[in-house]
Amino acid sequence: MDLVQKFAPHLPLLRRYARALTGSQDSGDAYIRASLAALVEDPDQIDSQIDPRTALYRFFHVIWGGTGARLDGGTDVSDAAADRRLQALAPIQRQAFLLTALEGFSVKDAAYILGVSEDDHAELVNAAHRDIEQDLKTKVLIIEDEPIIAADLESLVGDLGHEVTGNATTRSEAVDMAKANPPGLILCDIQLADGSSGIDAARDILGLMDVPIIFITAFPERLLTGERPEPTFLIPKPFQENTVKAAIGQALFFNPARTPNVSA
Repeated sequence: MDLVQKFAPHLPLLRRYARALTGSQDSGDAYIRASLAALVEDPDQIDSQIDPRTALYRFFHVIWGGTGARLDGGTDVSDAAADRRLQALAPIQRQAFLLTALEGFSVKDAAYILGVSEDDHAELVNAAHRDIEQDLKTKVLIIEDEPIIAADLESLVGDLGHEVTGNATTRSEAVDMAKANPPGLILCDIQLADGSSGIDAARDILGLMDVPIIFITAFPERLLTGERPEPTFLIPKPFQENTVKAAIGQALFFNPARTPNVSA
């Protein structure tokens, strides 16, 4: 089996993970390109006896560590503020948390990817929980037309110490709520009650204010095609509590909302 056949099915998820670490599509993809280039140059660097996805993520972390997490990813990470974030981005606690919460690896596999013991991995995840739950409190707007899912998200967001400003079920309702009470974070479904698009609602809101948005969809891989600008943060349905926590923590870490200039 050649490299393409072996690793191509796992690249969309690795891209999701890379952008969660960096907070940027361009920067995350730059790390992926660097990893693939190194792999093509010397395929024997990957252990063929290990599950391909686990081996690929492990190799990605070798490249990540070797560059010192300071690879230039593109124009959206070239300003001074982004540079400072890159120099301190994704400490190992967040990596441990994301590998299990966002990527669904077992503790054993996540520990192997990071090159730590399983006990050390557990300590890292606990530290990440404390970091995410104690920092970056904000207002959250939920855009979700399924009442049960919306209620679950509202409960989870409240448990993290954030304030839910409202739950919108349509594009127009979402924009009106954002104008009336500007959020610091948005959790956004893609298919809304009246047939409108959560993506369009997000685009409208981003025209009014700078706010991080986490998209929720049953098929996140379909939005990670590389053919157009993609959401930085995606969580799949049905979602896991830790997945939402991980995404919220990373979104707020990289893109704390700025004070919007909104007129009624």
